[in-house]
Amino acid sequence: MDYLTSSECAKKWNVSQRRVAIYCKEGRLEGAFLMGRMWLIPKDAKKPEDPRKVRKMGQDKK
Repeated sequence: MDYLTSSECAKKWNVSQRRVAIYCKEGRLEGAFLMGRMWLIPKDAKKPEDPRKVRKMGQDKK
């Protein structure tokens, strides 16, 4: 199986390397594992949904 590093996945998914590392640490990327200080992610892994909420313009503050 081919693997990508977190920086390669970050470029592929247009997110930061830190966000990819968070996905890995939370177990949201199946098959990803830590080798030393580097996350290795399967090449065919799908980008998970971003759990952060975005405030839409025009909504009232709570």
